[in-house]
Amino acid sequence: MHLRNAELFCDVVIHGSFSKAAEVRRVSQSAASQAVHTLEKRLGTQLIDRSKRPFELTPAGEIYFDGCQQLLQSFEDVEEQVRSAVGKTKNRVRIAAIYSVGLAQMHEYVEQFQELYPDVSVSLDYLHPDEVYQRICENQADLGLVSFPKEDKELTSILWQEQPLVLVVPPDHRLSDRVSCSVSEIEDEPFVAFTAELVVRQKIDRWLKKAGVHPQVVHEFDNIENIKRAVEAEAGIAILPLPTVDKEVQDQSLNVVHLEQIEWSRPIGIIQRKQKSTPDAVSKFIELLHEDPANFSIARRESTEVSASKSENSPDNDAFSFGPLIARE
Repeated sequence: MHLRNAELFCDVVIHGSFSKAAEVRRVSQSAASQAVHTLEKRLGTQLIDRSKRPFELTPAGEIYFDGCQQLLQSFEDVEEQVRSAVGKTKNRVRIAAIYSVGLAQMHEYVEQFQELYPDVSVSLDYLHPDEVYQRICENQADLGLVSFPKEDKELTSILWQEQPLVLVVPPDHRLSDRVSCSVSEIEDEPFVAFTAELVVRQKIDRWLKKAGVHPQVVHEFDNIENIKRAVEAEAGIAILPLPTVDKEVQDQSLNVVHLEQIEWSRPIGIIQRKQKSTPDAVSKFIELLHEDPANFSIARRESTEVSASKSENSPDNDAFSFGPLIARE
């Protein structure tokens, strides 16, 4: 059996499309179809029921898909073991994150990680949620950061943050001088919302409906930055995760009003492909994500002070040398 055919078969199943799998693997659609046909001919049974729309796996296809997934993961593990044996481990961490995680916040994590582990390369891409899941499923990213992580038998998820949702208004809005308000006070208000396909929009709609509140949606955007700009332009109000508007609140271009007697929040999860082992560099980055970035600047400042002290107390002055404050690996 050709491993390439197994990879193509798994991609077809994961994406639910021959054309999408072909696009991912950079082959023609006919090549993807032929790969599956070759497997079916070899096994003497149908793996995919193409008569249904969307297509479905046959019972034999489900068994074969699970087996191929395990086989491909084992093959990847063996390659990693060989790299480790010859000292060529993957010193990289590839991160795919939704836009609203925040460039400034993630920059602090990346900067701190690269200071701790200078030999590890880190790449960070901001993407639409669907693209984050795609990168993880296709092994093009080591970990993903998404809101309301969905259940998937091929993925694992760890809660990273629980971000409270707040009302965001322009400075001249009638509620702008309020610390808090009842959710009923936004009835019929012009509302800037997320687009309907995003889970956060579906959650907010459900919560508002349960509260018996019906704001008037005037604009829809698929990212928080555009929503904030629309609110700043006084197009309407919005409900957003509190950490995503820190800068605008500091700049006084937006005001935050807390919603009374409700606890709406947006969970941010760290997602990965299910695998027997996680590369050491990736594990260390996940550990760092659970630390408070406010401590990073303190550590860097103390490290700088130690370096300055070492410079002042050189061997010519018969001073001893301090060890590194931050361990490096």
